[in-house]
Parts: sequence; C-alpha cells; structure tokens
Amino acid sequence: MCELAQRIPNRNFLEIDKLAGRVAKTCRKTATLENVRVLNVEISYAARDLLPEQSVKEFYLLFPDPWPKRRHHRRRIVTLDFFDSIHRALADDGSFHVATDQLDYFKKIRALADDYSGFAIIDSEDVDLPLTKFERRFSALGVPIYRLALRKISPVR
Repeated sequence: MCELAQRIPNRNFLEIDKLAGRVAKTCRKTATLENVRVLNVEISYAARDLLPEQSVKEFYLLFPDPWPKRRHHRRRIVTLDFFDSIHRALADDGSFHVATDQLDYFKKIRALADDYSGFAIIDSEDVDLPLTKFERRFSALGVPIYRLALRKISPVR
C-alpha cells in the first residue's frame, strides 16, 4: 500500500482489512501519506454496502486467507456474491487483481472469473505491483505465486 501510494501520489487509496492488528500497522506505516485511508471492516461488506457504485478504479486482493481445509472453504472470500460486489463498485473499465500462493484456491477463483460475464481476464504480466510481505516470504521459500487480473466489462445477459 505504501509503495503504491508513494508511486501514484495523485490517486487515493483505501486499505480494507478485518484484522485490527494489520489495520494498526498500516495506519502507522501510512501516517505521513495524505492519499491513504484505512478501514477496519470485512472487505465483502465494504464492497457490497459501503463503497458507492462505480467509485473504485482498481481493487487488489492480495493473498486472501485460503482456508485450506475443505470444511472451511465456505469461509473463503472469493465467491459469486463477492464478484458481484466488486463489479458493482468498480468504475467502467476498472480492474481487479488477485494474487495467492494456493493453487487450489487460484483454480476456484479462475473458474469463477471464467464463468462471470462482467469480467474479462487480462494479462497480469502487464501489472506492475510492489511485492507484499507475503509474496516476499513465499518467493524466498520457492513457493509459486498465482496471479489473476480482471477488467470490468458490461455483462452479457
């Protein structure tokens, strides 16, 4: 967040996280940045109920909790309803970027994206994002990182 906000000072950023410790840490790191705000709430709630329609240029979902146990998969954030919320909040031609180290979760997200008529999959190689703490840690361990970049399009009904 800090690097993106410094790299693009004329754009406003909103960090959303439900974990109070991460929110506090982000607040400390971004205290001197004028273009960053932090919200302590569940992202699905924020995207669905707090963000105005077509108000967001880009969403980044970086290393969401994978809930790897099968009985916990229902807790995963990326669902059809989540896609609907992101699509509603994204501006026309806005983008949604996802990164995870969990192949099975990535496959589920990719399958949802393939079937979702409101997004087109774009080349994620063209997206220059700073490395997150999780990505640096996983990459150092040789864990592959899976990325997906989506562009909002008018859904075909």
